[in-house]
Amino acid sequence: MSEHQHSHDGHHGNDDQQAPVHPVTADEWDDLYRTSDRLWTTNVNPAVIAEITGLAPGSAFDLGSGEGADVRWLADQGWTVVGADISRVALERAKAADSRETITWMSFDVTVDDFDRQYDLVTASYFHIASDDEATLHKLAGAVAPGGTLLVVMHDPEGMRAHGRSPEGFLWPDDMVRILGDGWTVVTNENRARGIPAGGGHHVNDVVLRMVREG
Repeated sequence: MSEHQHSHDGHHGNDDQQAPVHPVTADEWDDLYRTSDRLWTTNVNPAVIAEITGLAPGSAFDLGSGEGADVRWLADQGWTVVGADISRVALERAKAADSRETITWMSFDVTVDDFDRQYDLVTASYFHIASDDEATLHKLAGAVAPGGTLLVVMHDPEGMRAHGRSPEGFLWPDDMVRILGDGWTVVTNENRARGIPAGGGHHVNDVVLRMVREG
């Protein structure tokens, strides 16, 4: 998976652990995870709590699930969840922490692997998609069942710069709404305070997009 398509740096940010380079391949992500017994904190993403609380639980797919904090929280709320990541090291840790029957840990590279079905909820936190890669966005959106929810959480532009990335190279929520077009209802599209700073204190705001697929 390419660098821009698998970027959960800061998602569960361990402020003492900074990646010197942005991993690209599965091996590079595995190597990064091996630098620490726990790369991210166990805190669930605040935007996931804010946007998903109150939704009727069903099937969910968390893309770029890392060590699994969001997946475990979703399962606690009654969802049946697939936690998918390119890093086998991350997945092994996540499974060791929680192997309940309502969670499936899956090795998944969205650039080459296909979704096996559609889900009531698809989440992608800090999984930044390059501006010239509309195919990945359509693939992600296509995994959402009619009536289901797509939740995308990104670093805001300043947070992205703090992680050594240029905001100009990525799709932003307004781009996603335009590209996906009709058939979706926008519930949330905003820049908001994260609540729990991460990334050495540089990651303080999130850009949050929640859409519901019509049907």
